[in-house]
Amino acid sequence: MQKLFRKMGVYAVCACFTLTACVTNGNVGSGGAGASGPNVGPQLSSLFDPEGPAKVDPAKPRLDVVVPVFDPGLSDAGRNYEEEGVWPELRRAEANRFAVKLKEALEKTGAFGAVRVTPDRNATGDLYVLGSIVESNGADVEIQVEVVDVSGRSWFVRSFDHEVPSGFHKNIRNEGLDPYDPVFEEAANRVAHELDDYSIAELDNLGRLTELRFGSNFAEDAFAEHLVTKRGTVALRSFPSDADPMLERTRAVRVRDQLFVDGLQDHYRAFSAEMQESYLIWQEQSLFEQEARREANEKAIGEAALGVLAIGLGVLAVIAGSNSDSTAGRTAGVTGGVVAGTLGATLLSSSFQTSKEAEVHRDALAELGESIDIDLAPRVVAFKEKTIELTGTAKEQFAQWRAFLQRVFEEERTPNVQL
Repeated sequence: MQKLFRKMGVYAVCACFTLTACVTNGNVGSGGAGASGPNVGPQLSSLFDPEGPAKVDPAKPRLDVVVPVFDPGLSDAGRNYEEEGVWPELRRAEANRFAVKLKEALEKTGAFGAVRVTPDRNATGDLYVLGSIVESNGADVEIQVEVVDVSGRSWFVRSFDHEVPSGFHKNIRNEGLDPYDPVFEEAANRVAHELDDYSIAELDNLGRLTELRFGSNFAEDAFAEHLVTKRGTVALRSFPSDADPMLERTRAVRVRDQLFVDGLQDHYRAFSAEMQESYLIWQEQSLFEQEARREANEKAIGEAALGVLAIGLGVLAVIAGSNSDSTAGRTAGVTGGVVAGTLGATLLSSSFQTSKEAEVHRDALAELGESIDIDLAPRVVAFKEKTIELTGTAKEQFAQWRAFLQRVFEEERTPNVQL
């Protein structure tokens, strides 16, 4: 019997140490070697951020940038989004809003030409800034950004995160401001800094390559001799004369394509503006809920640790009493064990109740997330004597538009038919 009590005492004390370690060392896994490399010694160059705002070189050509709608981060099959604090309806809305916010941040740098939000990465541009949502809960936001030029060469892949200050919404100066803005500003500034690594000639070649890649979408045979494809990238072998008839035709079609995509910008801006008020309220309430949830979880962990400790002390008291030579000592040991054990059970029960409170906070966040959704209206596009009605999602409408352009181009190639 004494051996059994000793084992129980050891288990209880070990459990106390385990719980204490969980509380004090909980952040080790997220910042250890498995996350971003060793946490000692020289770091990878990709982990360094250029200091200060990017400086714009007026001599360099301005690249046109495509920002496709973000990946909402909902691709994991069978994932229980609600339990993890992720709500598909809200994430899909954020995927559109985040693309608009990054577009605006890129424009503010003054380092680029036209910056356009598009439904997917099939649109035409010199540079593609591909974003995905890693986390967004009102308190913390993290996005992953990959920058790829029109040749298919990746410039970099980086994650950017921001923690919203607890007093952000209480400051009257922040009224109407999006607390996530810093993460988009940081990402845009990083993209602008990357231009320093490219010469004027290299950026000019990207512009020429964009023209030929767009032209190849309509007349591949006419431009194949000027392009070379190798290992998933496309490079310029030569460039046709500016007077080349096929180049002139594809340039004319590209102007119309750019005008269409420019029109899409009004749609994305309107969507972001429409959800602005509700979204800012969601961010504010979510921040409060996250803070309350964090406090509730910390309280639950503390109560559970104290409960196990009390039970362990109770077991030790029983052991000490059983080893006592006096009747009074044994009685006191048993009494202390019962009292400590009762206290431990009470604290553990309280921790479960506190965890229930945390669950209520998660449910409140889920209800807020369901209040925002995406609504896309049909569009009618007129082109001289022709019109086409585009229906479905923005991505479907863009595909229909490209098919319409193909028909227009074929008619242009037919004698006596003008654009």
